[in-house]
Amino acid sequence: MKLATARIEGSTRAVRVEGDALIDLGHADLGELLARPDWKNYAATTQGASYPIEGTEFATLISRPSKVVCVGLNYRNHITEMGRDLPEHPTLFSKFSDTLIGATDDIMRPAETDSFDWEVELAVVIGTTVRRASTKQAEEAIAGFSVLNDITCRDWQFRTREWLQGKNWDSTTPVGPYLVTPDELPGGVRPKVDVSLSVDGAVMQSDNTGDLLFDPVYLVEYISKMIRLNPGDIIATGTPGGVGHARKPEVYLHGGEFVVAEIAGIGALANHVRADAS
Repeated sequence: MKLATARIEGSTRAVRVEGDALIDLGHADLGELLARPDWKNYAATTQGASYPIEGTEFATLISRPSKVVCVGLNYRNHITEMGRDLPEHPTLFSKFSDTLIGATDDIMRPAETDSFDWEVELAVVIGTTVRRASTKQAEEAIAGFSVLNDITCRDWQFRTREWLQGKNWDSTTPVGPYLVTPDELPGGVRPKVDVSLSVDGAVMQSDNTGDLLFDPVYLVEYISKMIRLNPGDIIATGTPGGVGHARKPEVYLHGGEFVVAEIAGIGALANHVRADAS
């Protein structure tokens, strides 16, 4: 099953994708839908208004998740390119919901950075509340997967040993366009799918989620030991090698570029980079 949050007639609607149509599920976004205990059966069977998929814009998948937990250094080749040892435990940081934008919205480049970088990531979307989840509970808590581009201000990220200030800039993080349930992907809750990112048509990142050091199920187990995970929460599982910061010479986004982050079987984010004049 493929779900989304679409912009319809001046508002947002949770929808199910059926061929070239979008079926209205009677909720404002997927966060509201996932709050239903029966969300899976409801989403699969509800027959609401139908809209054409062609020409429809997709908002960020969950408008106000209670938390977005991100994982750094989780692909072996990215860990190597950044000159670090393989971690014993996941490296975690958080994002605020004000960073999140839709699948084709402009990424707003802050004037305060000279080191604006890309990071394509598999995003895990939580479908049920879990705390201190067992492996089985963690598997059952995963509603599905999406695409996230963890755009980063590297100069701010490395001002201190904590990364938060490099990762939390307004309107910089596209998520979407779809939530795809695990049964639709090879590997299920531990998907093995190709991930890639291009800038103006040049491929910068290309890998497979089978290279993840800590897989989605383990991350749900690990994070839920620390904090309750709620329906609509997002876990960004980390990025593969090929980021601009690790290139010699370094390559960054300056404005005007067209960035496409894609995961096979899920979809693609396609965003222009624009100067943030706000």
